[in-house]
Amino acid sequence: MKHSQVLLVGINAKYIHSTPAIYSLRAYADAYYPVRPDGCTLLLSEYTINQPTTSILADLYLQRPDVIAFSCYIWNWEVVRELLAELPKLLPDTALWLGGPEVSFHSDKIIQTYPQLSGIMVGEGEETFMALLKYYWEGTGTLTDIPGLVCETGFTGERALTDINRLPFPYSYKEEFSFKEEFSSLEEFDHRILYYESQRGCPFACTYCLSSIDKSVRLRDLETVKRELRIFLDKRVPQVKFIDRTFNCNAAHALEIWQFIKENDNGVTNFHFEIAADLLTQEQLAVMKDMRPGLIQLEIGVQSTNEATLRAIRRHTDIDRLRDTVVQINSYHNIHQHLDLIAGLPFEDYDTFARSFDMVYAMAPHELQLGFLKVLKGSPMEAQAVEYGIAYSEKPPYEVLYTKWLSFDELLRLKGIEEMVSLYYNSGQFTYTLPVLAAQYPSPFRMYEALADYYRQNGYFTRTPARAYRYQILLDFACRTAPALRQLFAELLTFDLYLRENAKSRPTFAPREPLDRKSLNRLLEQAGAPKTAHIERFTYPVWNTAALVHPVPLDAPVCVLFDYENRDALTHNARFVVLHGEFS
Repeated sequence: MKHSQVLLVGINAKYIHSTPAIYSLRAYADAYYPVRPDGCTLLLSEYTINQPTTSILADLYLQRPDVIAFSCYIWNWEVVRELLAELPKLLPDTALWLGGPEVSFHSDKIIQTYPQLSGIMVGEGEETFMALLKYYWEGTGTLTDIPGLVCETGFTGERALTDINRLPFPYSYKEEFSFKEEFSSLEEFDHRILYYESQRGCPFACTYCLSSIDKSVRLRDLETVKRELRIFLDKRVPQVKFIDRTFNCNAAHALEIWQFIKENDNGVTNFHFEIAADLLTQEQLAVMKDMRPGLIQLEIGVQSTNEATLRAIRRHTDIDRLRDTVVQINSYHNIHQHLDLIAGLPFEDYDTFARSFDMVYAMAPHELQLGFLKVLKGSPMEAQAVEYGIAYSEKPPYEVLYTKWLSFDELLRLKGIEEMVSLYYNSGQFTYTLPVLAAQYPSPFRMYEALADYYRQNGYFTRTPARAYRYQILLDFACRTAPALRQLFAELLTFDLYLRENAKSRPTFAPREPLDRKSLNRLLEQAGAPKTAHIERFTYPVWNTAALVHPVPLDAPVCVLFDYENRDALTHNARFVVLHGEFS
């Protein structure tokens, strides 16, 4: 048959990612279209945006599929467009299809721009794609008979939302076109993140998000979810990311899944959830409190703490309750929390964003992401952009350039601050130094602002310093800020460095000579510590940042032992012990 070989293509931002959409399309076709005409095959290929487009093009050409369908997102749309320009030259008889959120809106314009396309699948694709397979493999009917397509002749009509409980496990496979209740070994996903959805839709209406368009939340049957999660657990998959837009929008659904994960913890697998922290219940928190450190991690979208902004983007967040919940979870010391802010939202200027930053920073998340508004195709924000004076890039990811409230100059300053937060705060390398340094400024935001200015003045943005040299840069910056505290900051950075690793080369900024081998071995033996441990002497109580608000040296130097065979399960910092008495 002419169109016998169909290829689903995913192009990821990084190698560790995968494209869940193409696995779901294949699994659905395998489950509900198992008996196919002889010689018909459905294959998958995944690439990354970091590969040369010419290499991807060559690989597609060598496979010579009869149909290619691309899964399109903001991060890969430019690569897909390059491929669309070249593929018809090399494979003139290959039908080219697109699907995914990047092409589900304004698809009529896209089909006019790229006449080489056979069509675009809009919205949820499982049923639509299976119908497309039957069209190509059986040669019956017409494309206009298939709802959910945009072709040269126009839109074929809306397709009803998929029954999420009809979706098979996305990583199932079939052998010789006979569907079996078996699962792959998942070995092809070694060192990669697997994605899973237990629900579709979102009850909220945030104007910058495409999920606001589908407000009907469809929940997957919990027994099915448990059976499928057990596969990940049995296979000891390192990380599973739930792609549910607001995982805990249904409290009972979330609670039962978290309880199941806790009861069936394999000691290895980590589960990632996007949640609304202000919706967490005390019952859910009680389950989280006793989880293994690292079993789950939470991504919490704060976006802004400015009330006018929250109203404008139709985001209903109880900021006080969110803050209290994040602080409470932090006290458990077992769950990584990642909090997000978005710059460029309506009614958010430079100073109000600074206040949002400081408020979220005070919640002490493990990561604080400073994102920038992306005006997505089809989102309510796209329709409101003119009203709010939002100018944004014409190319993906359609990122904000300026607004009525935020100039391009101010946005560039925020870009610099974002990089400083990423390098210094989110890296987890400077846990003890940063609080003391921030105390020298009116607020943490102003400290990162000054650090970004220091980077810019010294050309570090154009010649990014190596990871190890960032300690020295931070010391130089701290000494410029508070010259009288050089000894303190040198000790803090030494403490932070040895918490992370037993450095083979002693840092040049370490303020004291290392212990001689004889003294070191004696101390290690007396402390009952392994030979791999390290001992440093300090004249300030660097392990107690609260005591360094008004720094006063210790009466006598104290030794601290770093035990690298025992690390914090959440931060991976070495366990440390302050040695007193005869040890010092």
